[in-house]
Amino acid sequence: MLEEFIKEGTLFLSTIVDAAAALIIAHAIIRATVDYTRMIIRAASDKLEIRLTLGKSLALALEFLLAADVLRTAVAPNWDDIGKLAAIAALRTLLNYFLERELKHTAAPVEIQPSPEGPTAAKA
Repeated sequence: MLEEFIKEGTLFLSTIVDAAAALIIAHAIIRATVDYTRMIIRAASDKLEIRLTLGKSLALALEFLLAADVLRTAVAPNWDDIGKLAAIAALRTLLNYFLERELKHTAAPVEIQPSPEGPTAAKA
């Protein structure tokens, strides 16, 4: 009885976490679309901030989806279900790793090269 209650509660919680991930993705897509539309209207050409914001939201959503997979794995009834969930979790982890790597690379500050004349050349 208690075991069944815990199993059902865990599955319900995983569904809530999945729904939260879907809401995060939906919000991120709407926000990116609105920001991109504003950028086009203003004739601006900087898409970097939109990409970074969207990427961060997608990374967060992937973490939520991975958490939901972990919850489902905890109550998986057979090895086939566990194997499928493990494969999905591995793919999501890889996606998140490469997305985070891209975000770090994109958000890294541009290194300013020193002037060949030295630091005093700009004062002249």
